[in-house]
Amino acid sequence: MMASSYDEMSPKDLLALYYRRLFPYSPFYRWLSYGGVRKNYLTNREFSFTLDGDVYIRYLSFSDQSELEKELLAKNPCKIDIGAVFSHKPKDHKAIQASAFRAEEKELVFDIDMTDYDDVRNCCSGAAICEKCWPLMTIAIHILHDALTEDFGYKHLLFVYSGRRGVHCWVCDESARQLNAAGRSAVAEYLSVVKGGESQTKKVHFRGSSLHSSLRRAADVIKRYFPALALDNQDILGTPEQYEQVLALVPSEKARMALREKWSGKNGTSRERWADLEGELASHNKEVTNCVQEIQFQYVYPRLDVNVSKGVNHLLKSPFSIHPKTGRVCVPIEYSRVDEFNPLEVPTINELCRQLDEYAAKESADQDSGDQEPSRKRKRVPEWSKTEMEAGVAVFVDFIKKMELEYQPVKQESRAMDMSW
Repeated sequence: MMASSYDEMSPKDLLALYYRRLFPYSPFYRWLSYGGVRKNYLTNREFSFTLDGDVYIRYLSFSDQSELEKELLAKNPCKIDIGAVFSHKPKDHKAIQASAFRAEEKELVFDIDMTDYDDVRNCCSGAAICEKCWPLMTIAIHILHDALTEDFGYKHLLFVYSGRRGVHCWVCDESARQLNAAGRSAVAEYLSVVKGGESQTKKVHFRGSSLHSSLRRAADVIKRYFPALALDNQDILGTPEQYEQVLALVPSEKARMALREKWSGKNGTSRERWADLEGELASHNKEVTNCVQEIQFQYVYPRLDVNVSKGVNHLLKSPFSIHPKTGRVCVPIEYSRVDEFNPLEVPTINELCRQLDEYAAKESADQDSGDQEPSRKRKRVPEWSKTEMEAGVAVFVDFIKKMELEYQPVKQESRAMDMSW
């Protein structure tokens, strides 16, 4: 098929090709099976599919990888969502009393959406993103990672690009999966610093002169990124309209008047004006304790959708789902290289299909020229490894392998108990 032909294919046909040749079924099944330590863990897991025409199907469940694969190939969903592990098979929920059908476990999840930063973004708005505002997501990943690992002791965090304008975090530790709604709410509230709706001007309030250790750690992350992100990329003090938004967060009327007088009618960069602000607030120290950090946090600290995190039965878009608006793959993000991640370089389903053809053409040319051994002698490789999707799957597989190291002792202990009987 010619490269341009993929742009002319219908989304349904592209999805059919994706699920037939590229979706990483085996790693996906390994992830949600969690080593098979608990019987029926995958069987009782809810999936939902969004089909062409916005048809939404909930309470799907599958007995094994083969059944899951068969249904994906038959339905070719535009979007896959993952829900909770229930007390019974979700597909049988209509035959079970409502009181007996309970959501028992699910990964602790977090959803960070760029649209929640629209009041502090000057480069984009709505669903649009660019390299100037994406560092907001980078900061969010760093702060979440540090807090969840250091304050809560979680080890298995999977960060996934949402496919359009945000990031999802899946905390897969057993203790996280077993949290009830109250426990999830407590973790989400602990991590929520920016609070208040559109009508509230000041959304960050720190009490006392000393910050909590978690906030100090977050402040260190913010300090690294704030100058380039807020002052250069977003130019938050570049115009009167923009600097008035910042001055509205300063509690001292005297300090606001002094800065406004200094900036009014004069040219100046955001970095120069930020230096002015820090100097002015230093002279009003008792009246504006923590003000500089409160401004920094309001502009760049992670903005979480608490409702997504606190519900055990809340569904979230699956890794390796295709975003229906952009066609991009929801790929895992390697934490150690999060600063290098560029969402605009994530391949679309069209590009992946073209890469499969290009790989096949190169392979055929190499074979014809004698540079490659006959296909019958070569080791078969997964189709996704022939495309740019390989990097995302590699991150996913590495994540799963690290989790599986913890399953082995549990399995051995279980077998020992069985033998003792």
